[in-house]
Amino acid sequence: MSNILHIISSTNGAQSVSIQLGNAIVGKLLAANPNSTVKTVNLTEHPIPHLDEALTKALRTPNDKRTAEDLNHLVRSDEAVRDLFAADTIVIGVPFINFSIPSSLKAWVDNIVRAGVTFSYTEKGIQGLVTGKKVYIALASGGIYSEGPMQAYDHAVPYLTSLLNSIGLKDIEVVRAEGLGMPVIQDTALEKAVNSVVV
Repeated sequence: MSNILHIISSTNGAQSVSIQLGNAIVGKLLAANPNSTVKTVNLTEHPIPHLDEALTKALRTPNDKRTAEDLNHLVRSDEAVRDLFAADTIVIGVPFINFSIPSSLKAWVDNIVRAGVTFSYTEKGIQGLVTGKKVYIALASGGIYSEGPMQAYDHAVPYLTSLLNSIGLKDIEVVRAEGLGMPVIQDTALEKAVNSVVV
């Protein structure tokens, strides 16, 4: 049995290619492990709080000094962290927006990257505490950013990869449905991406 966490961050609903790609990856995982469970977290339908003064204070306050108000501000963050640790496989849907990730996904990141919880500071630097999990980044983009002249504009994959690495997630596979805004290429972009996935 395997636990799959599917993170959705697209605002494009059923037409979203990143959601379709993420669903296809989840489908392949279920076919390979039929007894798996899936938890889907849709950050558009149920946004996780962006950092503000109250949430920042709660995150930085030691456990034994947190007030009831602090704990209330941490409900969604704590839930996101529990989901992360409970998962064996994580599928993150990423619609490529303005060369990066959606703000809803950035908010999720800010809520799971927590000192003393998902990483710790050591004499040798940052030590990730979330280990032994596989991550699929299901990315959809209008242009081609995996290679060629626009590769330098991809601030989504390098950011997510380094961020996830910092909390201990090292086994990351990037699956790209790219060229969705380009004639001819767009017709087979999703199919090509799905066919590239091996679980």
